[in-house]
Amino acid sequence: MTAATDTGWANPLRDSRDKRLPRIAGPCSLVIFGVTGDLAKRKLMPAVYDLANRGLLPPSFALVGFARRDWDNQDFGQVVHDAVRDHSRTPFREDVWERLSEGFRFVQGAFDDDAAFDQLATTLADLDEQRGTDGNHAFYLSVPPKAFPTVCEQLQRSGLAQHTGDNWRRVVIEKPFGHDLASAKELNAVVNGVFPEDSVFRIDHYLGKETVQNILALRFANQLFDPLWSSHYVDHVQITMAEDIGLGGRAGYYDGIGAARDVIQNHLLQLLALVAMEEPVSFEPRELQAEKIKVLSATRNILPLELNTARGQYGPGWQGSQSVPGLVDEEGFAADSITETFAAIAVEVDSRRWAGVPFYLRTGKRLGRRVTEIALVFKKAPHLPFDKTMTEELGENALVIRVQPDEGITLRFGSKVPGSSMQVRDVNMDFSYGQAFTESSPEAYERLILDVLLGEPSLFPVNAEVELSWKILDPVLQAWAAQGTPDTYESGMWGPRSAEDMMTRVGRVWRRP
Repeated sequence: MTAATDTGWANPLRDSRDKRLPRIAGPCSLVIFGVTGDLAKRKLMPAVYDLANRGLLPPSFALVGFARRDWDNQDFGQVVHDAVRDHSRTPFREDVWERLSEGFRFVQGAFDDDAAFDQLATTLADLDEQRGTDGNHAFYLSVPPKAFPTVCEQLQRSGLAQHTGDNWRRVVIEKPFGHDLASAKELNAVVNGVFPEDSVFRIDHYLGKETVQNILALRFANQLFDPLWSSHYVDHVQITMAEDIGLGGRAGYYDGIGAARDVIQNHLLQLLALVAMEEPVSFEPRELQAEKIKVLSATRNILPLELNTARGQYGPGWQGSQSVPGLVDEEGFAADSITETFAAIAVEVDSRRWAGVPFYLRTGKRLGRRVTEIALVFKKAPHLPFDKTMTEELGENALVIRVQPDEGITLRFGSKVPGSSMQVRDVNMDFSYGQAFTESSPEAYERLILDVLLGEPSLFPVNAEVELSWKILDPVLQAWAAQGTPDTYESGMWGPRSAEDMMTRVGRVWRRP
């Protein structure tokens, strides 16, 4: 069985069922709004180059920047060049760069400038003829959420959102997707009024990480774990995203948003859905999304909220050997700011598999170290035929999926300490991506941008997921708004005392990653 091309020629050495060769994007262009921002320079432009360097972009690819800067195409090319030199994952190759840079264009203008969008339409039409992009255009909105409606309306007015025939138009939206359920619904209505839902790609870069995708492989490719993945054996689940950096210089984005909106609503609830979902019928995007929606629909806050949530704000302290200021002393934050930099919530999934198993989600800035992990903590053995002194150093079995920075999986279990006496102590069995595979993992934005160009929506949350996530988080935010100020915790520690109390109250402790 051979693979045939559109011209009828068939490669006799290629079997169409062979999935080992990567899929390559077809003719298209990528338009980046907000191309002067930090995200575009640090992530998006380098990811485009890395894709080209790996041979995953077609010769007929174009990259278009849109911003207010007074640049021409050469100026834009130099900006991309500098970003690639500084941040690309793969080595710089002049031949790849020359081919890629031939498709660079820049359009100057503001988001409310009709003439600028008309010029963008002309530029893309020229690229269709000159580069053969075939009318396939993706629009990446790396802009503040308040600008989404304006850009979408301009794309509609200029005809850029409409596709004809076999070509496609897609829009990519960065988080946050609203600031509560009502605003998320309003935003979704605006975007879907211009682009159909199957053309909307909401970026959650965590879903592009190899270790996150490996959750599906771990669960559904291994019979070993399936019987254990339920309330029969799991005591609770902890999902942690900790950062050791502060918020100096980010007040414009972060103040008034806080840790819960920034991380729990999207990243952590998406990780929960992947951990708790049932096996899909297939790995088709609709099937995966359907299973995640079922989980989020069944997720409830554990009440009362005042005992099962915690929030905090970092104060002065030490990060390693460096003395660091508290949030209210950081540039741009008011002395009476009540923005939380730490958030923890407890939820449960009302399903047969997970009934009675609490899921603890926590995130924070200026914590002990930078780490993201998912830990399934198992119940203790119902009977231990040992003297108490033999198991004093034995904890709970745990399966820990390390999302970053040391990507891999750890299985913690008890083992006898060598010697003449019976002493049982925790030991770890480790799988590390860096040691197991010779190929380095691609950056999340590489995978996600390629999926946008291929039209693969599996890793992108749909409307229902976004709105269900806000439905879970909104009651917590409303309760916090009525309670006053967040607790203060020392920088370099692992959160406020209230977070420890919410676990101690039920006989559990937070893992120290």
